[in-house]
Amino acid sequence: MNGRWTEPVDPKSLPESRLLQALSGHVPDRTPIWMMRQAGRYLPEYRELRARAGDFLTLCYTPDYAAEVTLQPIRRFGFDAAILFSDILVVPHALGCGLAFEAGEGPRLETITSSSDLARLSSRLDPEKIDRVYEAVAKVRTGLPAETALLGFCGAPWTVATYMVAGRGTDDQMPARLAALNDPVFFGALIDRLVEASSLYLIGQLRAGADAVQIFDTWSGVLDPEGFRRWTIGPIARIVRAVRASVPQARIIAFPKGATLSGLIELATTAGVDAVGLDWTADRRGVRAALGGRCALQGNLDPLRLIAGGHALDKGIDALMEDFRGAAHIFNLGHGIRPETPIAHVEQMLRRVRGF
Repeated sequence: MNGRWTEPVDPKSLPESRLLQALSGHVPDRTPIWMMRQAGRYLPEYRELRARAGDFLTLCYTPDYAAEVTLQPIRRFGFDAAILFSDILVVPHALGCGLAFEAGEGPRLETITSSSDLARLSSRLDPEKIDRVYEAVAKVRTGLPAETALLGFCGAPWTVATYMVAGRGTDDQMPARLAALNDPVFFGALIDRLVEASSLYLIGQLRAGADAVQIFDTWSGVLDPEGFRRWTIGPIARIVRAVRASVPQARIIAFPKGATLSGLIELATTAGVDAVGLDWTADRRGVRAALGGRCALQGNLDPLRLIAGGHALDKGIDALMEDFRGAAHIFNLGHGIRPETPIAHVEQMLRRVRGF
């Protein structure tokens, strides 16, 4: 069990940030709220800056642009946390894997499908790329009030590997699943490379000014229980250990989308994360009963309720807030906000959550 959850704490020593209070095992006076992908295409100011940047990678790697995009939803909505605007594929790109974003098609990567392909990649992150990310983190931190937390992030090794093997996202990530079965030596070496690089990347973000970090395992739900232990839990646990070896008080959230209740319990127990993020299908009451005394719980409103708005949105929020009443809870969506979401519905959500 994470020691922070058993050690008595002087309330005066708590951080100003409500999100960091929740990550420390406390119940803030008001539930902190942020959204995955909160800086994005649903905002007109984002679309304007995206057009000015010309392409997605320029937006990510230009510190002034990335910092501005990160701050846009904070200015508009006053969320309790900002999350760095970047992409989970920065890590393979910084290792030398070719990457491009095609309009309407998503990312396209140079495929890495064998040990010889892996040998062509660097063993170190390219400072020309990641130093720009760290600069953006520092710029955002100076632009945020003390009560607003700044989150850095990375993709979990399994999820990043699925894109590297297939060269793109697929419906069930079959190419990576087959690679893990047919050539576990190669696939294990790829995961090892990503564990090391992701750990250093998160450490760099924390040292640049991030208050906490989130590990996104978007595709963990396609794994069977054995694969989930090997390719999701094991690598995330190794990242947590490596990060805390350099930044002992690092606050770390894991978001394993599609994980079962038993998988969430095993991940939280083994990896020692400060919070688990829940997708909208998660059994909230079951997770709270199992983990509410071990780590904070984050989530898990269905993003489609945010599109629907009205009574459907209020009803979903009320049920969620009731299930987590009295817990160390961070309100979030069960996945990223969708581009077609009306801004008025985000405002409705904020009023409902903060008035609960």
